[in-house]
Formats: sequence, C-alpha cells, structure tokens
Amino acid sequence: MKKFGLLLIAAFTLNCSQHTVFKKRVKLPKKLKEVSGNVMIKGSDLIWMHNDGGNKSEIYGVNTQGKIERTVNVKAKNNDWEDISTDEQGNLYIADFGNNNSERKNLVILKIANNDILTNDKVAVEKIKFSFAEQHKFPPKKSERYFDAEALIYFNNYLYIFTKSRVKGDFGKTSLYKIPAKKGNHIATFISSFNNCNDLQCWITGATLSPNKNEVALLTHNSVLLFSNFKKDDFLNGTLKKIPLKHTSQKEGICFKDNQTLYITDEREHGSGGNLFEFVIK
Repeated sequence: MKKFGLLLIAAFTLNCSQHTVFKKRVKLPKKLKEVSGNVMIKGSDLIWMHNDGGNKSEIYGVNTQGKIERTVNVKAKNNDWEDISTDEQGNLYIADFGNNNSERKNLVILKIANNDILTNDKVAVEKIKFSFAEQHKFPPKKSERYFDAEALIYFNNYLYIFTKSRVKGDFGKTSLYKIPAKKGNHIATFISSFNNCNDLQCWITGATLSPNKNEVALLTHNSVLLFSNFKKDDFLNGTLKKIPLKHTSQKEGICFKDNQTLYITDEREHGSGGNLFEFVIK
C-alpha cells in the first residue's frame, strides 16, 4: 500500500485481553522495510515475505529471529504486491492487485510452484488474471472506488479477494470475491460484503485462513477480525470476533503459524514499524 500519511503510534504496549496475547517478536532487517504479505508453506519452517510495490520482485524466507535465510527472485514485475497465500501443496500465490485509484486493468495473482520456491533462486510464475464485472470505468469517480485490494486467501481450489474501499465515509467496507486458482483471465464472482468501522484504520490490509480451515482472520492497522462458523465460502457472514490489538501501526501482513497463533508484520513508517509480531489466540 502506498503511504497515506496516517499518524502512527510509535510506542508498543504489552496489553493483554482475556482472549489474546499480542507481543513484539523481533525487528526485521531494513531490506524488509515495506512487508505487505507473509505466509508459511508446506516443506519450510521459514516465514515467506514480500515487499510492497516499487520494490524488487523478490520473496524472502525469514526465520523467527527475523533473519533472511533465502532470497528468491520472481520473474514478474512487482506492480503492487499486496498479499501472499498458499494451498495444500505449498504453492505460493502473490497478489499483484494493489489498485489505489481503481484504475488498473492488469490485476493478476502470480502462482509459484512449491518445489521451485524450496530449491531455486529464480522462479517462473503462472499468471491468474482477473477483473471485476461491476467496474466499467478506469478510474471510476471517487465515490465508486471500491476496487483496491490488499487481502487474499486460498480455499478449495479458489482464490478469495477481500477488497479495500477508497471511498470517503465508507473506508471500512470490504467485499469478498472469488476466482479459480488456475491460469486464465477470470471475472471475479461477488460473494458478500462487510462493513467495519469507517476511518482509515478500518482498512482491510491482509487475510489468512487457519490450517484447519475453520477461521479466517482479516487484519487492520489496530485489530484482527476473526470469522468462524461460516457456511461454505461466505466467510464474511460467519461469527465475528473483533480483537483489538491495542497497538496501531501500518500492519499489512498476517498468517497463521498454527490454529491458535498468528504472525503479523508492519511496514516501517515515520521511524517506527518493521516488526514481526506473534499474536496468540487463547
């Protein structure tokens, strides 16, 4: 996500609630200054991360102490990489769909084979292109800019996109779409919408699915929205638990370590950020 001038709270507090423990884990190296996605994959104990648009087309295997152990060059442009997900085989899906002004016509998700990630320093991609049927102008007028996105998950052979609203007074709205997780040029299918609060801190900036597939976690700058008991793939109509993190920063990356533990990353901004956090759901 491009910078938007949000005043971030630099101080970190170790406040705990009845349900969660949120603690600072480690400082990430300066090379990972704009982490906008992280994931754990089959066959690796590293946390795989990437930087936002404008940075190198690389993904990084990072250990739990914050050290980069692997750097893999991706043979595709980093237009605006915003999230990363994985499937049961450990294949990676990089979401190149950052779209601040809803003007892009080249939205794409890059699929990388698991074996390539684990063994090669340079990897090819399979391109999964898509568009939104509801969008007719590029860009649309400001009151219709609902087609930015920063959050992606894989589930049962489909990729699920959670949009990010750029409409003033409606920043907390996210819409859920799906496309097949295979090469092609797809029209995204709308499933449902959800309205969070309505300021900039309500933006949905990341998503992850638990290993047991029972919970979907959406990230904002200061909270986690945990959805469970959903029917089929209508995640946003499940039971919601909104968990305040009691810490505000430009958080953009989230993934499950296991069914009770999340890894969260934030970007460096105004002298703060650039951290890997561990978030335990009790």
